[in-house]
Amino acid sequence: MGAYGAYVWSCFVLTAIVFLICEWRARLRQRQVYRDIEVRVKALGDRQ
Repeated sequence: MGAYGAYVWSCFVLTAIVFLICEWRARLRQRQVYRDIEVRVKALGDRQ
């Protein structure tokens, strides 16, 4: 890589960090959606 090694590895690390943050946020959102669905299903069950 020569003189470009620091640039290449810093871009690689930054990309990995962005992917990890996206994955983490998606998992948080999925949990929120499932909780919301659970609350709605419970509310429908209580009506009957």
